[in-house]
Amino acid sequence: MVLRLQVKRSGSHPHSSQVWGPTLPSTGSESLLYERTTRTLYKNGEEAMPIIRLETHIQAPVERCFDLSLSVDLHRFSAVQAHERPIAGVTTGVMKLGDTVTWEAVHFGIKQHLTSKITTYERPHRFIDEMVRGAFQEMKHIHEFVPQPRGTLLIDTFTFRAPLGLLGRLAETLVLTRYMKGLLLTRNRYLKQIAEADTNALLL
Repeated sequence: MVLRLQVKRSGSHPHSSQVWGPTLPSTGSESLLYERTTRTLYKNGEEAMPIIRLETHIQAPVERCFDLSLSVDLHRFSAVQAHERPIAGVTTGVMKLGDTVTWEAVHFGIKQHLTSKITTYERPHRFIDEMVRGAFQEMKHIHEFVPQPRGTLLIDTFTFRAPLGLLGRLAETLVLTRYMKGLLLTRNRYLKQIAEADTNALLL
């Protein structure tokens, strides 16, 4: 089983380019995932936000995957490496449309707070959470759930923009995109494990 990485700059602009990355071994039974990072270069030379797109195959019903993805408790357990914990808003259980949660976490050795809100809720096919307060200039995460013959295809589309102008763009390129991708991959591995194990009564 392999984890295939693709890094791509898309769009019709003449300066667009495409680079294929290495094929890396995955662990366990993870058939995770097709992943790509996309940037679009507009004609005025201003670069769009990075887009991280993940596809994760989960052998579990689409409703179960949808609800687990909205579980505050599952997210907390999946992000223990960042000491992430909910401190305001919905701090346990499953989020719904309009709900907010404020997370406290340690990233790059700095304690940070980030508040996100569920802005779109179309159970069991799609929901969107967006940052309303936090360290980033903006952040949006689209979660899509496609029924499959043997389970569910989870599609994550994650976009963000770092603050601080040109310095932020440099951070996006050199550090933040890879770091955020790693957090998402870790979360999806945990989600896949719990969804397929069918042992998560406390998470829903």
